[in-house]
Amino acid sequence: MTPKIKQRLIFVMVLIVGFGAAIGLALFAFQKNLLYFYSPSQIASGEVETGQMFRLGGLVVEGSVRRESDGITTVFDLTDTAGSLTVSYTGLLPDLFREGQGIVAQGKINQQGVFVAQEVLAKHDENYMPPEVAEALKEAGAQHPVSMPKTTIN
Repeated sequence: MTPKIKQRLIFVMVLIVGFGAAIGLALFAFQKNLLYFYSPSQIASGEVETGQMFRLGGLVVEGSVRRESDGITTVFDLTDTAGSLTVSYTGLLPDLFREGQGIVAQGKINQQGVFVAQEVLAKHDENYMPPEVAEALKEAGAQHPVSMPKTTIN
């Protein structure tokens, strides 16, 4: 093998190893930032570990919204009609938040089994429900008057 061919072979090998390392690091970073969506019935069945960050969606149970004495913490129940979970959120809720409405919250389950939300998102009008919530309700066999949109805008 001539020195020039040997040099090119080493260069190609270093290039392949470099690309492999970059792809591996990118996938590792992506996996750490990935948030999965779960419904209350999936959480009740034990699919989520305590302390794992994820998104939770469902309908706010009628009559379950309670304000804590500190004035900024709200506790409510979320259901997909097959299961229910208590959610605690400290902060200002969206203006469109209300009982019977579909929401998506991001947070973790604490040791007491309460979902501690860091962010709560509410639907933006009466004709829309987040796709994840609608799918979870459909899987749970729930009938809800809100239908999925035929097209979505990102």
